[in-house]
Amino acid sequence: MADASLPQAIPSRPLPEREITSPVLLTLPDGHLNDAAVGWTRTPLVVTDGIGRGPRAWGRSRRWEQWTVVTATHVVGLSVSDVDYASLQGIWLLDRRSGEEITHDSVGVLGGSAALPGTLGRGSVRARTLPVRIDIDEVEGGTRLRAVGERIRVDIVAHRPERHECLGVVVPWSRRRFLYTVKDAARPAEGTVYIDGRPEPFPAGTSWATHDHGRGRWPRALAWTSGTGSGVSDGRAVGFHVGGRWSDGTGSAPNGLVVDGRLSKLSEELTWEHSPDDGFAPWRVQGDAVELTFTPEHARTAGPDVKVGPSTTKQFFGTWSGRVRDENGLWITIADIFGSAEEVRTRW
Repeated sequence: MADASLPQAIPSRPLPEREITSPVLLTLPDGHLNDAAVGWTRTPLVVTDGIGRGPRAWGRSRRWEQWTVVTATHVVGLSVSDVDYASLQGIWLLDRRSGEEITHDSVGVLGGSAALPGTLGRGSVRARTLPVRIDIDEVEGGTRLRAVGERIRVDIVAHRPERHECLGVVVPWSRRRFLYTVKDAARPAEGTVYIDGRPEPFPAGTSWATHDHGRGRWPRALAWTSGTGSGVSDGRAVGFHVGGRWSDGTGSAPNGLVVDGRLSKLSEELTWEHSPDDGFAPWRVQGDAVELTFTPEHARTAGPDVKVGPSTTKQFFGTWSGRVRDENGLWITIADIFGSAEEVRTRW
């Protein structure tokens, strides 16, 4: 019998992933997965307007936009999601100096309080409930993030530098269950967050935004481990996303590195090691092109819950160190890059 006190590990394995370089539909007319969409992209090329169409589609469709912006003193997160039978909206703020959290969450019935475009970049994101109001709009040169809660007001622009690339991946569980996700890291940001009316600047040069976009049709139960970070290392703007478990065995992996706007796809299933009993112990992520250690400094409290079975979420914020190999075979140093890591088991 395995010793539950030992670190959990997920084995690494190289994957023959295919790069997609022209626009493609995620779904066929009957709502099933379009095989031509399976692969990865450097820019958002996958058209996802067909999510929700076809027999037995309702109840399994998932649409979400999540943004996280970090500075040396604060972290702010905005989330808008539609899971068919409910919509979830949230504003979350962490004061890194004191550890104080402020959370404004709301749940709407049947998704009516949230409006999300069918395809990334083809419309604005809106959330309207009594406790939460969120507006996400594409503007010249970037994305404007605005939100209002009882104690928090957010107005930040996540800039999109010229030729900036992001990771897009289609994960195929089956013809009827699949996900297109975009992990967009190292977006330079600036703006202001007002806390109880007091302005807290998110200054240019030291503020970084990360976007997590998703459209797909999920299985009822899913588990994943993932991590991300953005910042400056050795004078270069560096961002990355590493993940595992939920995509294992599909031939796709949501792993990528961005250095000064250029994406390197990390096509392998990675080894994750962390203590199941002590989330503040170091997490380690290993692979042929990845040698990373995550050191947690804050455990986030849970958000709104509309799940229909046993679920656990453990999310931590802290610093990443180590190295990742880029597409040219060069090792990129990751030195104290702030970010997050999480382990989730959920049933929807």
